Amino acid sequence: MWFPVLLSFFLAVIFPAIGKAAVIGGELEYSVEKGDTIDRIAAKLGVPAARILNANGLDPKKHLSVGQKLKVFDRKIVPFTMDEGIVINIPERRLYFFRENRLAETFPVALGLSRKTNGFDWRTPTGKFVITAKEKDPTWYVPPSIQEKMAREGKEVLVTVPPGSDNPLGRYALKTSLPGILLHETNKPSSISRFESHGCIRVHPVHMEKLFPRVQRNTPGEIIYMPVKIFLADNNRVFVEINADAYGKMKNIRTETVKKLQEAGVAERVDWQKIERLLREKSGLAEDVTL
Repeated sequence: MWFPVLLSFFLAVIFPAIGKAAVIGGELEYSVEKGDTIDRIAAKLGVPAARILNANGLDPKKHLSVGQKLKVFDRKIVPFTMDEGIVINIPERRLYFFRENRLAETFPVALGLSRKTNGFDWRTPTGKFVITAKEKDPTWYVPPSIQEKMAREGKEVLVTVPPGSDNPLGRYALKTSLPGILLHETNKPSSISRFESHGCIRVHPVHMEKLFPRVQRNTPGEIIYMPVKIFLADNNRVFVEINADAYGKMKNIRTETVKKLQEAGVAERVDWQKIERLLREKSGLAEDVTL
């Protein structure tokens, strides 16, 4: 199942209406924009830089040319759908935005640090939420935990940060009903697709420009933790996607994979050599594992 798409700086992709989990993406073509580097492209697309380099036989030391076409493979399984709202899957560092039962946008995000730091747990929480407020050019009210971190690191302790280029919330912020959790633009786009925030969901400036006007107050959402995803296509092909268990919430990711395949009634129809490879790689790519 392939969906060839030409990608520009903003991923202007039109997705079909879907009422359940689905496979999206495939072999894509990205057109290099002015100022692009492999790392910047990797952050925008949510694809490891090494994968882009290998797929295109590129020398990481050489500059890219504007208009240069790059092949990118990035097939994903949509975890589930909503009539209207936002789904964020922590292990894959990805946001899905639905409107009128249609996948309107999907893009990578940055999430909370995967390990405790100096006693602080900045992992992004799971749970359902609603958008309670929208702010353009927000002021950042620095949480006490981050103030303490600043003090420990010998930095100036800030209580508030006004709008501007030094504000980590960027130009746009969406406040959620989860305590202390915002979806916001970031002034550190290189952090996208990584676990580098203090719990909030960082969004690339290009993606936030598109998302902010489309999300309204009371828009529902859910942050989930689903490293293993399975999809049974209408033609009975079985797709599996395995992401790393970054927060260490799974006792055994192999056991979780076997359980999901058995629950779907397809354990006898898959190539277990492929499954074992996916378990080793944890690439976050959806693959057809049908026998």
